[in-house]
Amino acid sequence: MKKSLGAKTLVFPSPVWCIGTYDKNGKPNVMTAAWGGVCCSEPPCITISLRKATYSYGNIMERKAYTVSVPSDNYVKEADYFGIESGRNTDKFSAAGLTPVKSELVDAPYVSEFPMILECKVIHHYEIGLHTQFIGEIMDVKIDEDRLTDNGKTDMELIRPIVFSALVRKYHSVGNYIGKAFEIGKKL
Repeated sequence: MKKSLGAKTLVFPSPVWCIGTYDKNGKPNVMTAAWGGVCCSEPPCITISLRKATYSYGNIMERKAYTVSVPSDNYVKEADYFGIESGRNTDKFSAAGLTPVKSELVDAPYVSEFPMILECKVIHHYEIGLHTQFIGEIMDVKIDEDRLTDNGKTDMELIRPIVFSALVRKYHSVGNYIGKAFEIGKKL
């Protein structure tokens, strides 16, 4: 029997994404967000949802751009820190010992050390309630060459992204390979 937990922000997995922005003075900032996902194939878009109270919210509204740096599991401490500290009073890149890189395509920085980067320009934003949803058109995806397969494809096992379990406030690394998509179901 299933137990009702009520209306909650509970879905698995929730990504751990580090959102890069510049403030009005050009200072790079990064924050961790878990409310996000793919929202369109053509044009390729992702969405993130931020509270107005965050420093990054104002930066995105000002610059109309953000990056998503996907940390691998060996950067879990840094990713967690980016979600704890505010960029209003702290240079989070320096404090974490990581390097901001200016995107060539959008007006936002990304984290050099993280293996996967998405550069996004804001094409829509919607106030939903406590959060504002930003729709970002993906202008480019950059992945460290040593994290690609031999035939140049992406593979989650090589990126080793982190996922978040909201209600229990835990991070997890991605699990094991269990089957080929659009193939394993043909066995039924």
